[in-house]
Amino acid sequence: MIYEVSHRTSYRYESTVTQSQHLIHLAPRAVARQTVQRHMLLIEPTPTWRHDFTDYFGNPVSVLGIDNEHRELVMHARSTIDVAARGPIDVKAGKAWDEARQRSGGRNHDTDLDVAQYALPSPATATGAAVLDYARPSAQPGRSVLAVAWDLTCRIYDDFEFDSQATDVSTPAIEVLRKRRGVCQDFAHLALACLRAHRISARYVSGYILTRPPPGMVRMQGADASHAWFSVWAPETGWVDFDPTNRLMPSDEHIAFAYGREYGDISPISGVLLGGGRHHVDVAVDVVPVVSAPRPGE
Repeated sequence: MIYEVSHRTSYRYESTVTQSQHLIHLAPRAVARQTVQRHMLLIEPTPTWRHDFTDYFGNPVSVLGIDNEHRELVMHARSTIDVAARGPIDVKAGKAWDEARQRSGGRNHDTDLDVAQYALPSPATATGAAVLDYARPSAQPGRSVLAVAWDLTCRIYDDFEFDSQATDVSTPAIEVLRKRRGVCQDFAHLALACLRAHRISARYVSGYILTRPPPGMVRMQGADASHAWFSVWAPETGWVDFDPTNRLMPSDEHIAFAYGREYGDISPISGVLLGGGRHHVDVAVDVVPVVSAPRPGE
């Protein structure tokens, strides 16, 4: 599938902002099964300076500064992305997780380190006795890495309630476990905490998912949202994605934009302001399929 993704964020401030600086993760990365055809980022007011680069985790990122006084800031990212469906995966196949964790990834030392770093906890995915207890039924000895991840995905889907008011971007996994509710970011963080408690390498994925209106309803413009899930590394397959919010393994209806240890590494927009006071934020997201992309030989 080919998708047009529009992500528009507007900030309205109660007083004048005299200066601001921002770090932005709104550009899609080229990954397996995904090709970026076009990307543009429109910013008003126009930044005084801007620098685009690739961050530590391999994500495209922009850092910019605005020195002109303003009461409103608009950032509008638009991307065209070709996403191919993944092939079939047998989650039961492969080495047992307790054996596989003794290895890093592949023969290349750089790859080993890149995989191994995702087995360590981060601030939002800190482990503890409660996390270990919750993870234990999934991480049974002898199960493959992917089987552990899939069992955990299903259990989080069954055990937790989606509640957009229960948490915020700073809520750690241990608090999500206590409340038994949250949003996609929280469920991804909890899964990561459980997997990393057993030294299984897993990373946070930020992106978008194709949504459909209820039967008989017209699709509302701007009503989509960003999404989050997690990815697990197995020796036989490399990185494989899992979505505990929807109890599935992502294919061609998930669009990855950034990878990191957790949300804090790849938040879409962060920054510091001089002035502004209180502010109001509006976010409008659209994920629109354009056409099914023909594959070679079709």
